[in-house]
Amino acid sequence: MKKTVLTGIKPTGMLHLGNLIGAIRPALKLAEDASARCFYFIADYHALTTVHDPKQMAELTSQVTAGWLSCGLDPNKNTIYRQSDVPETFELAWVLSCFAGKGLLNRAHAYKAVVQENEKDAKKDPDAGISMGLFNYPVLMAADILLFDTDEVPVGEDQVQHIEIARDIAQRFNHTYGEVLKVPKAVIQKAALVPGLDGRKMSKSYDNTLPLFEDSAKLRKMIMKIQTDSTPPEAPKDPAASTIFSLYELVATPEQVSALRTRYQSGIGWGEAKQALFEVLDAQLKGPREAYTKLVANPSELEKTLQKGAQEARKVASSVLGRVRKATGIGK
Repeated sequence: MKKTVLTGIKPTGMLHLGNLIGAIRPALKLAEDASARCFYFIADYHALTTVHDPKQMAELTSQVTAGWLSCGLDPNKNTIYRQSDVPETFELAWVLSCFAGKGLLNRAHAYKAVVQENEKDAKKDPDAGISMGLFNYPVLMAADILLFDTDEVPVGEDQVQHIEIARDIAQRFNHTYGEVLKVPKAVIQKAALVPGLDGRKMSKSYDNTLPLFEDSAKLRKMIMKIQTDSTPPEAPKDPAASTIFSLYELVATPEQVSALRTRYQSGIGWGEAKQALFEVLDAQLKGPREAYTKLVANPSELEKTLQKGAQEARKVASSVLGRVRKATGIGK
C-alpha cells in the first residue's frame, strides 16, 4: 500500500518566488517518491474567510491551479482537485466539529492572533470581526486531511498546530467509535527563508514579492527595486548581508554562486548584481511562464483537469465517509 501525502493550496494571491522555493518545489519533490500517492487540493472554501469577490475567487483558483501545473505538477501521476468539488469534505467537517473541543479551537493560532489584536486595541468585544469560518478553520482542515486516510502532511513549522488539532479530533472520534479514522502525522519542511524586495521575508502582506509569471521586462523592473545601500561599486561587499545575493543563492547553480561571491568580494555595482540575479531567475522561469500563459488562456482544459481530480478524490472520500457514517449510525 502506498502512503498518502496531502497538500492544500489556498488561492489568496498570485504565486511568487517564496511560494516556489518554500512550498511548490518541496511538495513536487515528495511527488517523486514512488511509494507515495499525492493529493493536492485548491482550498477555495478556506480562502472564503478572506476573499469575498466572486470574480476574484474564480480567477485566483484558476491562476493557482495553472501555476502549480506549469511548475511541474503532473495531474496524470498525482491527484489535483478543487476543495469545493468534494462535498464529502463538508459533511465530515460537521461530524468532526462534534468532537472538537471549543477549548482546543480557542488555542488555534489564527484565532488567538485576532483576539490578541482586539485586546491590544482595547475593543470591548475580543471576538470583534471574527467569523465562525475563521474559528472553525482548523476543523475544516482536519476534514480535508482525515477524509483521505492521509499518512503525511508536509507543513512549515508555523502550520504544525493544524495537524496536531486534526490528530486530536481523530483520536477523540476513534476513542468513541474504534479505529475508524487514520491519524496523520506532520512532515516538517524546513525551507530556506526567501527575502523580499525590502529584505523582510517575502510575503504578499508586505507587498515585497517577485511574482513567478510576470513577463521579463516587469520582472527585471521589480528586481531593480531591491533595496541596497550606498556602497560604491568598487568597494568589496559582504554577500551574507545582501538581499540580492541571498536570492541568487536560491536560484543559481553552485558554480554561479561561487563566481558571484568572488565578484562581491572584489567589488561589484548593485545594478550589475541585480542584473545577474535577473538573468538567472528569468532563465529559470521562462519555461513555467510560457506553460502558465497557455494554461490560463484555456480555462476549459484547467476545469477538465480539476474535474478529473475531483472524481479520483471522491472515490477515496466516499469510502472514508462511508466508514464514518456506519460507525456513527447515520444514514443507511
